Amino acid sequence: MNQTVRDRRSLRHKLATNLVLGVLVFCIGALCISPLENEAVSGGETSEIYRNAENGVGVSVTFNVYWGTEEVYRILQTLQKHGAKATFFIGGCWADDNVECLRAIYAAGHEIGNHGYFHKDHAKLDLVQNQKEISSCNRFIELSLGEAPTLFAPPSGAYNDDTVKAASLLGMKTILWSKDTIDWRDKNVSLIYTRATKNIRIGDFILMHPMKETADALDDILKYYEQNNLKPVTVSENLQDRG
Repeated sequence: MNQTVRDRRSLRHKLATNLVLGVLVFCIGALCISPLENEAVSGGETSEIYRNAENGVGVSVTFNVYWGTEEVYRILQTLQKHGAKATFFIGGCWADDNVECLRAIYAAGHEIGNHGYFHKDHAKLDLVQNQKEISSCNRFIELSLGEAPTLFAPPSGAYNDDTVKAASLLGMKTILWSKDTIDWRDKNVSLIYTRATKNIRIGDFILMHPMKETADALDDILKYYEQNNLKPVTVSENLQDRG
């Protein structure tokens, strides 16, 4: 096959891929702005808020993702190096611009959670508003991956009773954390490492973000877990909810 034919085929492939992604984004955008008043807003029980796994089988490294696409790819490489699994709580508006990265996370076998669509303060939202924000992110992810999340992590850990009830009505668990690296604020590799490892126990949920410093610290963090027989598993596996 000569170079000209290869170039033409490559161009057709790129155009086809861009067309599919364009249609996907258009469809998801239409769904996200469509009214959700017909969603269920009553009935069901308010679920618990999970800050750790009482009967866990390992530790759960979690990443809240609204930025840092390049660092996400670095984090994926480090997780693969150690055979570790993590849970990524995805912001819908980030995923809208980074469908390929979202799919890379999923394809690597990591768990995809919901982090809301627009990073709103859920503590200030009523039941219907909470449902709209969570549902919009769920719809985008489901259209992108063919599977909707079952876990919801409220942005900044802000929630009220309606937040937890909205997640429960959508069949989702509300997830917080037991260890916070505060990487987004301090941006210090040593501090991130210490906060992710000090007094760590089976069942802990460790909160991180795709920061450069976090990606730099992750290899040593995972080495520490290995040396202390702490297996990095997804939140759902730690909660022993394996479907």
